[in-house]
Amino acid sequence: MALKMPAKWRTKTSSSRLIMRISLVISSLFHVVLLMSFQDAFPLFTDPEDLRTYSVELIRPPVEDLDREEKAEVDIAKPRAEPKPPADESQETISLDTDDKRYVDYAQAVKERLKANWSYPPDARSRLIEGRLLLVFSLNREGALTRLEITRPSGHEILDREAERAISKASPFPPFPEHITVGRLNIEVSFDYRITARGKKNTEDKISGDRRKEE
Repeated sequence: MALKMPAKWRTKTSSSRLIMRISLVISSLFHVVLLMSFQDAFPLFTDPEDLRTYSVELIRPPVEDLDREEKAEVDIAKPRAEPKPPADESQETISLDTDDKRYVDYAQAVKERLKANWSYPPDARSRLIEGRLLLVFSLNREGALTRLEITRPSGHEILDREAERAISKASPFPPFPEHITVGRLNIEVSFDYRITARGKKNTEDKISGDRRKEE
């Protein structure tokens, strides 16, 4: 004959099983919620099917283009020689009595042209006005007059104006010969107005540009 469990014990056992089932349900729900929270916070725990894979392809430029680019970089890195200044930026200053072999012949040609165009102003000569002035004028390679400046006036405007007129009238001068390599030539000239004693002949101009006239 089977033993029967007292009713009191059966009631306690049923209550314990119910409590265990409820605890298991609560624990399961808690773990489900906890797992979902971890999935949101840490994407690594997501379903592998949701992960996507991307492939990246690196394309190298053609060898020719790469070589040209490298060559260009090398050319840029090389120190570049500074360009030579244009010829028109170089200049030289001489006087009509220069002894520089490069300019002697040209200075003589300039002097002859000045002699042909310079005269003693009649009004100044009649009033016995004398004086000496120094000026500088500049020529380009074609012989054109580019600058004229009186650096030391004679003290008489009539004499200064005549010297300026003579240079302006004598221009353009001959072009520079090939052995004169400068782009501009500055020429210093002195004009000496003197009246000689009556009855004497005119004296020849000096290299510096001196000219004497009889009274």
